[in-house]
Amino acid sequence: MAAREIMQKTPPALLAVAVALFFATTMFCLTGISLLFPNPVLSRIWELNRPAYVAFAPWGELVGALLLALGLFCAAATLGLLQRKRWAWWAAVILFGINGLGDLLTLLSGRDVVKGGAGVLAASLFLFGLMIPATRWHFDVRDPGH
Repeated sequence: MAAREIMQKTPPALLAVAVALFFATTMFCLTGISLLFPNPVLSRIWELNRPAYVAFAPWGELVGALLLALGLFCAAATLGLLQRKRWAWWAAVILFGINGLGDLLTLLSGRDVVKGGAGVLAASLFLFGLMIPATRWHFDVRDPGH
């Protein structure tokens, strides 16, 4: 499918979700690779989130492989969404649902209220975009009540 066709036939909310998943793909893959293959250039990305590095570094290769796998899963979901695959819609709903729950726990724990609140808001907006009728119709996902 050509890029112009995708843009014309895809609901705007779905495009926003796809862009977010593409960004997540990039970040998961970069962080995973930086843990699997440490080097000075890639290590600079950890300056953006030092506490995550402190938590992940002891686990090194295991966490790196998991983040890389998650990145590849997000990439597949992004492509699937743009190709109208129902499994990709479900994958996106599950990914943003889990992400939102994690941010809700962060918010409720009081560790980082701003980060947790912003994360809950973002995940909620993406879930809303996936649940609106135009997006559900795009994937032929029926209302549970019908």
